[in-house]
Amino acid sequence: MFRFLPYILKTLYRHRTRTLLTVSGTAVALFVFSFVGAVQEGLARLLSDRQAERTLIAFQANRFCPSTSKIPEDYAGRVLKVDGVKDAVPIKVFMNNCRASLDVVVFNGLPAEKLRSVRDLTLVSGDWARFEKQRDAAVVGQAVANRRRIKVGDKFSIGMLTVSVVGIFTSPDQSTEGMIFTHLDFLQRTKGLNSVGTVTQLEVVLQPQADPQRASAAIDDLFRAGPIATNTRTKGVFQASAVADLVELVGFTQYLGLACVGLVLGLVATTTVMGVQDRLKEHAVLQTLGFSGWHIFAFVVAESLLVSLCGGLAGVGLALLILQNSSLSLGTEGILIAFLPSFSLAATGLAVSALVGVVAGLIPAWQASRAEIVPALR
Repeated sequence: MFRFLPYILKTLYRHRTRTLLTVSGTAVALFVFSFVGAVQEGLARLLSDRQAERTLIAFQANRFCPSTSKIPEDYAGRVLKVDGVKDAVPIKVFMNNCRASLDVVVFNGLPAEKLRSVRDLTLVSGDWARFEKQRDAAVVGQAVANRRRIKVGDKFSIGMLTVSVVGIFTSPDQSTEGMIFTHLDFLQRTKGLNSVGTVTQLEVVLQPQADPQRASAAIDDLFRAGPIATNTRTKGVFQASAVADLVELVGFTQYLGLACVGLVLGLVATTTVMGVQDRLKEHAVLQTLGFSGWHIFAFVVAESLLVSLCGGLAGVGLALLILQNSSLSLGTEGILIAFLPSFSLAATGLAVSALVGVVAGLIPAWQASRAEIVPALR
């Protein structure tokens, strides 16, 4: 069949305007399909993080947005005495928007000496020594740096908060790259926050043999009669609860992805049918020259497949390029869902475009292969 590729290409070029419009429409649909897939993949990775099952988050009971949770900082020392607890890190969370947004900037303030032990960060520029010594220093995730065009040495401000950028980091966890880390006492003492002595949450690291459910219950029992009661859950459950509304929204986007597939199917099938109708005499001539019905069938399916694949390559390639360079993420309540470009996403998009191309060409190809020679020549 490859030896007939020049003939197939000439056939498509003969109606180049129609071919170009079909390829463009397919590219747009596969572009949207890829973006939907990137969001779904980012959410799946966030909710399937196994390490999150070995870490607990202690939050103020009956509080949802991080800005309303105020736990005494000295709770961390008492949590350390609970059986099975390896470490307890007080964290102050500050963000520019607590609601769902595509441009959430999340600050995490925690003791400088604890940062590298509880987060897997690799500096690509800057140095840790300066971060540990400078009170208003901050290390910025690569995603935020790309989106906000931040570099080492800059002053970065959100509302009443201004930090000195001393490092840019990367992390295996894509959502972590959308955060900014600074000193706990600096964030607590920022004018307008009024949170000296309190933190947003405690991040509790468990011993390998510890039971997360038992440790969570023990921590909540410890503070049940205290000035501030806590609600302690595994980090995975905490994140799932925070993004619960987004889970439903992202789930709904699956229908948008299916609609894009249906659009490609209808578009490519219509173009293929029009091409077959235009070439009835041509196919009849080919049959008189000795080409079988199977050859005609294969020619039509190959044209449909080629058009769909070209559109898929353009749409998926453009989507991956934008996702890679824009570092987009969807955030709510301090939890970020990164839009993740990946090989599996590219493979899925191309596989869908190829499958749709073949399916769209089956009926027109069957009709063309069964056409009678004499009526077709007339």
